[in-house]
This record gives sequence, C-alpha cells and structure tokens, in this order.
Amino acid sequence: MGNGNYSHAAHEALLQGRTNIPAQQVFQQKNCHPLMNPKGVRLRESRDGADHPQSLGIVFALDVTGSMGEIPRIMATQQLPIFMKTLMDCNIPDPQLLFMAVGDAVSDRAPLQVGQYESTAELMDQWLTWSWLEGGGGGSGQESYELGLYFLATHTEMDCMTKRNKRGYLFMTGDEIPYPTLSKHVVETVIGDRLDEDLTCEEIVAEAQKTFTPFFIIPDLARAKKCERRWRDLLGDHVLCLESPVDVCYVTAGAILISEGRVSNVKELANLLSKAGMPSSRQGAVIRSLTPFADVVLGTKPQSGWLSRLFG
Repeated sequence: MGNGNYSHAAHEALLQGRTNIPAQQVFQQKNCHPLMNPKGVRLRESRDGADHPQSLGIVFALDVTGSMGEIPRIMATQQLPIFMKTLMDCNIPDPQLLFMAVGDAVSDRAPLQVGQYESTAELMDQWLTWSWLEGGGGGSGQESYELGLYFLATHTEMDCMTKRNKRGYLFMTGDEIPYPTLSKHVVETVIGDRLDEDLTCEEIVAEAQKTFTPFFIIPDLARAKKCERRWRDLLGDHVLCLESPVDVCYVTAGAILISEGRVSNVKELANLLSKAGMPSSRQGAVIRSLTPFADVVLGTKPQSGWLSRLFG
C-alpha cells in the first residue's frame, strides 16, 4: 500500500471543523472495522513506487483503552498534519503511515486493530478515524502492547528495510506495562497464527527491533511513574515521557528528526518544530521530553540554564 501523494492543504481541510466536536462524531466505529481486523492478515506493506521511491514506514500504535482515548482524538482533530508537515519540511523522504489500535486481550472485544500503510492525507485520516476507541482495558495495570509488537514483527514488510536496510519507526502510546508473556492462544484467537509456545515480551521486542526503531510514548509525567521503569528496561532511551498528551505529534516528529540526523542540538530542533506549527506555549515541554533522547543520540547537552532561559 502507500500509493498517491501527500497534500498538507488537503489534510488541513479534512480536520476543519473537528476541533470542538465530540470524539464520538470523529471516531464513529461501534466495533472493530472489518478491514482493521488482524485475523488472517498475511502482511501490511510499505512499498516504494513512482510517487514515493524512498518510502519510510512509520507506525502509530495507539492505546485505545479507557484512559488513553485523548491521543487519537488530538491526532485526528488537530495535529497529524503538523507531524507530516514537519517531516516534509525537513526532507524526510516519502513517509507512509500505518495506524494500529491496541487494547487488552484479556478483557476487550477488539484488542488489536490494524490499518494499512498510506501516503495520502485522505487515507491516513480514514484508517485513523476507522479505529474503534473501545475504551476498555482490564484494570490490571497491563495492556496487550506485546500483541501489537508481535504483529508488527511478523506481519509487516517495508521496502525501506528490505531494499535499503533502513528500519521503520514505531511509536506506541500507553500508560501501562505490557504483559510479561504473550500466550500462543491469544495469538491464534486474535491473529490466527499457531505458535508452538508462548513468547516472552523481551523476545517479541527483540524481533520487532530488527525492522523498527521503536519508541514508547507516555502521555504525562504522573502516569510515567507507574510504567516508565518497565519500558526503559525494554527500550532504554527510546521511552519518551510527555508533559501533556497534546505534545504527541511534536515529540514524535522531533524524535524522527533527531534519529535521522536533521538537527545538531535541541535549540535547532525547537526552531524546526516551531516553523512547522508547534505553538510557543508548548516549546518548553516538548524540548524537555526530547532532551534526554537527544543527549544520547547527538552527544550534546545544552549549556547550563539554556532550556529555562529559552522556554521558562
């Protein structure tokens, strides 16, 4: 998948009028859309083409349990065009987005929903808003993130990887920890694969890292207290703690720019994000969320007091 060209103007037009309407009017699904049911899916593919010869697969795996519905709403009503504009302005070639919705396989009717990789604004928006915000979750402090990671590790194929040995990007949002093991019975029930044995979360993460650069996005610092440590054990510096869910597209775009070497320091990053549409009121929070990761990747640290002087 992934045919067609991206238009920022078309994307903005799709979102006009959505900002102040209830989420139920944007996300109208009452159950899993048949085309997002992962059962029996062989592959979701990100492919090169005449319109996008250097395709780059990017996945947003969005937690849609009861406490996490705000991030899909923000993306579908306000921010996804800014994410795309940031990448296009900084010459990130041919991004193709796939949206996945993640819940709880223990208690939810649709613990996993999977769209297609797309290049056009209309189709990105379609798959995002076709996601069913089930609003479930089991109350155990765990969600089935490992199930989503398993699908991506075993049922996706990207030309950026197969042709150029370049991993795609994965941004998984959440405020819980994964289950320690993925039951082979859950895999068969939800996806249809028959495994010989259960898989540990560590095994699944290692497999997903072969084709993706994965990040876990925690929506605020309060919720980070209950799940950050476990995710850092799994992903190290690729855990990004937001100060507010409204920063999700700015932080994820910034993480790509840092990883792709488009910036040499966080001040330069702040300028690029601001030009793409990040409001000045969010600059300080966004840069604070990205600075630990930037320090590791770029090998630089801001001068003492620079962040507070610039952003307050």
